[in-house]
Amino acid sequence: MMIATAFLLLAVGAAAEPLVAPDYRLETVRVPGAAFAGLSRDGDALLVTDLVNGRLYRRMPSGELVAFGPTFPHGLDVTGDPTGPYRVLRAGDDLIVAQGWTPANFDEGPYDHALVAINGAGERRVISADFWNPFDLVMTDDAYYVVDSARNSVERLGADGRKQTLMSFRRMRQQATAMETLSPTEFKGEDSYEVDAVPTGIALRDGRLVVTLFGGFPFLAGAGKVVSISEKGEDAAPRPDVEGLNAPVAVAFDPEGRLLILEHGLYDQQQGFRPESGRLLRFDEATGRREIVLDGLTRPVSVLVWDRRQIVVSELGGTLLFLSRDEGR
Repeated sequence: MMIATAFLLLAVGAAAEPLVAPDYRLETVRVPGAAFAGLSRDGDALLVTDLVNGRLYRRMPSGELVAFGPTFPHGLDVTGDPTGPYRVLRAGDDLIVAQGWTPANFDEGPYDHALVAINGAGERRVISADFWNPFDLVMTDDAYYVVDSARNSVERLGADGRKQTLMSFRRMRQQATAMETLSPTEFKGEDSYEVDAVPTGIALRDGRLVVTLFGGFPFLAGAGKVVSISEKGEDAAPRPDVEGLNAPVAVAFDPEGRLLILEHGLYDQQQGFRPESGRLLRFDEATGRREIVLDGLTRPVSVLVWDRRQIVVSELGGTLLFLSRDEGR
C-alpha cells in the first residue's frame, strides 16, 4: 500500500515550525493521523514505525512513504499513550521489531512485548517475548541490547537465546521542594520521593551502552539523565554522563562523536507534555557544552543520524523532521 502524495503535504495551520540551529536547514513532513516512533536506515530507504496503525513504512529516496509487512498489535496503553512497534532495524535478511506491551483492554497476543523478526516474505518469528515493554534496542554481531522501560532494565539477548539483565536501574530520588509546585498539598515538607528511572533510548559506542533515563511521573523538569554502562555488564552502577534533562527519550552520536540527546519535553499536570517543549541537544563531552540543535518539538520520539550531513527526528504527531547541514559546515 502506498500513501498518496497529497497525504504527505505539510499540514496547513499546524503548529509553528521548530527552531533550527544556524548550521542546519529543516524540512518537515507531516502525515495526519499517524504516530511516528522508530527510525532506522535500510540502504537508501528510511524505516519508520507508526503506532496508530501498527505498521512499518519505508520512505523511499523519492519521498514516497510505503507501508509494508504485517500489522502489529497497536492501541493505547494504560497511561493513554500509543503502544505498538516501537522500533525497527535491519539485521541481515531480516527486520527486527521491538514491539511494546499489550494495549489496554486487549488480550495478550503472541507478538506483544517481544522482539520479532520479519523475513523477506513478511513472515514473523518471535525471537523472545520475555520482556515487559521493550522500547529500544541496539544490535551487535552476537547480541541484542534491549531497553525494557517497564522493568527499568537493560537486557542482553544472545544469539543462543539466553537473556541476561545487564543493569536494573534504581529509582531516582526527587526532593519534595521540587515537586511541591505540582501539588502543594501532596508534596510538602522536607521529605524526598522516588520515581522509576524509566530507561528509553540506547546507543553503543566504544564498548559502552549509553542510555537515557526518562524519569517517572510526574516527569519533573531537569530530572532526566543520560548514563552509560559497560557492554559486558561489568559496572556495579551506571556512570552519570549528562544530568538536568527534560524527559530524555532517545540518544545518538553525530559524526564528530558528540552526543545527541532528544528531550520529549516539559510536563504539565493539566495538559500533559506541553506542545513545542521538546528539544534536540548536542553535548560535547570534552567541554561539557550543550547546544540546542532543534527546539520547539512536540512529543519527539526518535533521532537518527543518517549520514555526515543529515539527522532525522520523529514525533508522535505524525511528523518527520529532516535536518540537513549546509555545505561547508
